[in-house]
Amino acid sequence: MKTAVEELSPTRVKLTVEVPFEELGESMQAAYKKVAQQVRVPGFRPGKVPARIIEQRFGRAVVLEETLNDAVPKLYGQAVEESDIFPVSQPEIEVTKIDDGEQVEFTAEVDIRPNFEIPDYQGIEVTVPVAEVSDEDVNAQLDALRQRFATLTGVERPATKGDFVVMDLAAAIDGVNIEEQQANDVSYEVGAGSVLQGLDDALEGMAAGDVKEFTTNLVGGANAGEEAVVTITIKSVKEKVLPELDDEFAQLASEFDTLDELKESIREQARRNKLIDQVVQARENALDALLDKIDIPLPESALKTEIDSRKHNLEHQIAESGLSKEAYFRLYQTTEEERNAEIEKTSAKALKTGFVLDKIVKAEELGVSEQELTNFVVRRAMQMNVAPNVLAQHLADNDQLTLAMVEIVRDKAKSVVGDAAKVVDEAGNEVDLKAIYTEINGEAPTEEPAAEQAEEKAAE
Repeated sequence: MKTAVEELSPTRVKLTVEVPFEELGESMQAAYKKVAQQVRVPGFRPGKVPARIIEQRFGRAVVLEETLNDAVPKLYGQAVEESDIFPVSQPEIEVTKIDDGEQVEFTAEVDIRPNFEIPDYQGIEVTVPVAEVSDEDVNAQLDALRQRFATLTGVERPATKGDFVVMDLAAAIDGVNIEEQQANDVSYEVGAGSVLQGLDDALEGMAAGDVKEFTTNLVGGANAGEEAVVTITIKSVKEKVLPELDDEFAQLASEFDTLDELKESIREQARRNKLIDQVVQARENALDALLDKIDIPLPESALKTEIDSRKHNLEHQIAESGLSKEAYFRLYQTTEEERNAEIEKTSAKALKTGFVLDKIVKAEELGVSEQELTNFVVRRAMQMNVAPNVLAQHLADNDQLTLAMVEIVRDKAKSVVGDAAKVVDEAGNEVDLKAIYTEINGEAPTEEPAAEQAEEKAAE
């Protein structure tokens, strides 16, 4: 087999492959067997029709077509491997010449990862947040803990922001009640930011027994987007009461006997989290700095696939939310145009990042051990709240283990770049990432990416 590579652009090539007919022997035998199974010839059992009878009755072209259907994909894969290119799209293949008994020729146009060089990333200077823990940090964690143990107490006064109300809601369009927009005994925190525009403003100042109407656009259901009159009936108003910060609270909310012990534990955990954040930020910032040094043309088809995938995921999220598009984007304080622009930007960065990390993986000869793959599945299963063996089986059944391994080695490549950086915090102090790994893990990192080890320790 002979392969010629023509560069159509920095991200697209055309392969011209010439194959001597004798190299098609295995595929041709398979073609005869397949055709023999499909045809019916008097005097012969299915699958037992001789080759010469097949050609006499159905023509040589039928066999050649099946031969090429079997052989060309394999030959294309071989040509790609020999040409040392990295396809990122499905090829457009055309058989351009069939010289029966002599030679077959076909072409394949395909988008590829562009050629580029990775600049030296040793000593890239990056800045990360300071790892000092302030009293405000501790107080914020304590307040969050108090919120978890808060109680609701009924009050005989109008509702204000932060109060909880129990209410009935009804909506009508042109005086006709919309059945699916009726809801009773709804508990809601005033000021939480409902997607139903005008609800928070209407609730403030309402007391138990009050009824109020306001006009808004419905956010879900068959009438999403239509203007309706919403009627609120308040049944009760409750205020949130936080527990006192004392030893009794420490015993209620933790395994500690005193508030001081609880505070010290929170301070230590906050410091560990800040150290881990320094590791994560060092890796991200070092990679961003490296990306800024590289100009890579992106294959249009691969970029389009990435954008389409992200837009599809967004549409799925909107559908799952039960909200109209307008309400969904309002909830996240953005617009459809802004989100699409963000998708295009992040898609381009993700594609470029993948190219760069794959190059580093190859240069550093990074691989994935069985233990690393197991740890990855366990971590991901915990995030998804499923059993690790269930997730492992799902990955295997859907041919996603390879994607998992790609994610692992890319993360290891990111770790390599981060570890090579010169890291300082925002106060100008030098940050020793290896010292952080040792402190968090209790020992120097071995096989796993150090940041992942640290993150696992923090989650314990």
